Amino acid sequence: EVHVLSLGAGVQSTTVYLLALDGLLSFSLDAAIFADTQEEPRAVYDHLAWLQSLGGPPILVRTAGKLGDDLIAGRNSTGQRFVSIPAYTAPDGSLEAVGQMKRQCSKEYKVEVVERAIRRDLLGLKPRARWPTNVLVHHYFGISLEEARRTVGIRKRVILPRQEPHFPLIDRGWTRGDCLRWLERRVPHPVPRSACVFCPYRNDREFLKLKETDPEGWSRAIAVDEAIRSVDSALAKKYRQRIYIHPTARPLATVKLRGEGQYEFPYFVQECEGVCGV
Repeated sequence: EVHVLSLGAGVQSTTVYLLALDGLLSFSLDAAIFADTQEEPRAVYDHLAWLQSLGGPPILVRTAGKLGDDLIAGRNSTGQRFVSIPAYTAPDGSLEAVGQMKRQCSKEYKVEVVERAIRRDLLGLKPRARWPTNVLVHHYFGISLEEARRTVGIRKRVILPRQEPHFPLIDRGWTRGDCLRWLERRVPHPVPRSACVFCPYRNDREFLKLKETDPEGWSRAIAVDEAIRSVDSALAKKYRQRIYIHPTARPLATVKLRGEGQYEFPYFVQECEGVCGV
């Protein structure tokens, strides 16, 4: 039996990793896997480096490529059909988005990366090799109680044979707030939310924080937002409407970001793969 954690290096998956490291869960992790889109805020990478420094279960960092570059080029992680993020679409001159693009990014740059690492790195399987009949993988996810509906998507899309998904935070009845309170005593710095800097599921408060604390990440978000509307973008050529990161159908650089008065989880609960924002 193999015990592995999908580690986003955000609040919830960090909590699971540290609970296991401290011997406070009923299992011991063999490894954690961080699927790197290469587009996380600096705070996430700094926090990941801190986790790696603890000398706990090995953290495997694996990637399918730089998501923003592939997005702009209109290709996916294998260099073939274009990849898309759940960006908003609107006709020219509209002040509100009227549609949303299909989301492929979580599957190709998160889910498949983790599953490939399980097969190749943990089980030593070659491409297309059969799953060993005597191996069971216990796959853990950092989903908290108020986001329990995200587990539905995870249970439906577990495509590897002999793999069981587990949700230790839900089993403990912990919310994200419970995780934050526990982490305050365990981690010497604020634990960030894990998500690409240009993720359309970010709310205004998160974009504002990115703008104020991570100039490089904010510049990247602006650059990707502008590039996907460029006439030279392979992605833009596939859509009749204009594409935006922000739901107001305005260029991100021009949006007056609201720092208060928004729900804590307005968007990420829609991320049905259950692997982003944790």
